[in-house]
Amino acid sequence: MADPEFFRGAQLLKQGAEARLYRARFLGKPTIVKERFPKCYRHPVLDEKLTHRRTVQEVRSILRCRRAGISAPVVYFVDYKSHCIFLEEIVGSSTVRDYISSTQSKSCKERELEHLAEHIGQILAKMHDEDVIHGDLTTSNMLLRCVLNVGESELILIDFGLSYISALPEDKGVDLYVLEKAFLSTHPNTEELFEKLLKSYAASSKRSSAVIKKLDEVRLRGRKRSMVG
Repeated sequence: MADPEFFRGAQLLKQGAEARLYRARFLGKPTIVKERFPKCYRHPVLDEKLTHRRTVQEVRSILRCRRAGISAPVVYFVDYKSHCIFLEEIVGSSTVRDYISSTQSKSCKERELEHLAEHIGQILAKMHDEDVIHGDLTTSNMLLRCVLNVGESELILIDFGLSYISALPEDKGVDLYVLEKAFLSTHPNTEELFEKLLKSYAASSKRSSAVIKKLDEVRLRGRKRSMVG
């Protein structure tokens, strides 16, 4: 079980509704520790069961992505008793959100943004072909890290806290819809850029036609809800 002394020496980075994130060192390596804490509003037995399941799903999704060659943090250690996941800290990285925001105003960089959108589409197609549903796709949950001697940036997916395994086109369509809503609200006037992402996804995935069809259905449901109010 994670030692309380360990957390006293760790730096609290963020606390959300479901978990706390700490920066620490584990086995001499820069580490992010995700601790899912008890929810007092739930029955203790139910809370333990749900928290354990979420931890298992998160680790399983990360490992499945890494096995498929999709960049995600290394899982160093999992303590299922205290619901802590010890993850590689992606040192020297920046979020795709920050990169798009800083690059958007530079017309000379337009091709770079298109290349990034196409790359994101390819990665997400690969993830969905592995039946991994991320659950919280945003440009803040994608990191870029410069690869030495290559001259290109590596795209790394993070924060699989809401992830799960599913082969259903509906779930994959909803995953893309969540990204679209987050993408367009965070980065105004990027409709064409997101379309390039989707085209790349469609060209890269073995089962894209059913997923894109479901995405269109989800979009329609979303528009109907907003019209009703």
